[in-house]
Amino acid sequence: MTIRVSRDEVHVHVDFYGWALQEADDSLIPERYPSGKDDSKGRLVTPRSGRLDIASAGHTHTAFLVAEVWESEPPRDEGEKWDACEDARIFSHTGRLAVCVTTTKQLDRITLGRPETTWHTRVYCTGRDEVFRLAQLDVPEGIERYLVQFWPAS
Repeated sequence: MTIRVSRDEVHVHVDFYGWALQEADDSLIPERYPSGKDDSKGRLVTPRSGRLDIASAGHTHTAFLVAEVWESEPPRDEGEKWDACEDARIFSHTGRLAVCVTTTKQLDRITLGRPETTWHTRVYCTGRDEVFRLAQLDVPEGIERYLVQFWPAS
């Protein structure tokens, strides 16, 4: 049985249709977010050296993120009707990732627990159509929701 090690909940202040999970120590990565973010071309997740760029359907809004760390590959999440799901990998020197948006790096950190490790990730998202529509009129909160599962890559 696969065991969940930790679970974090974070409000992500999305801007310019995206955000990232990035190595917490900026000095350990070649390019900080948002450098190159517009190269994703329709993907939910674009892996880069030391970061995962995540495309949002809304320009400016607050999304809700649940980040889970697992001992090994977890079962696919069936508890929600997800709009999109993509897998990627990220190497973390410190075992901690920062939540980054175009204008700033949030103070929120995701603790993976193991430094110098390559992590497999599965990113799920829901609420994309609704946040696209609502973000045209206002700055919605909690409409777009993400689940990101991490486990050590073999």
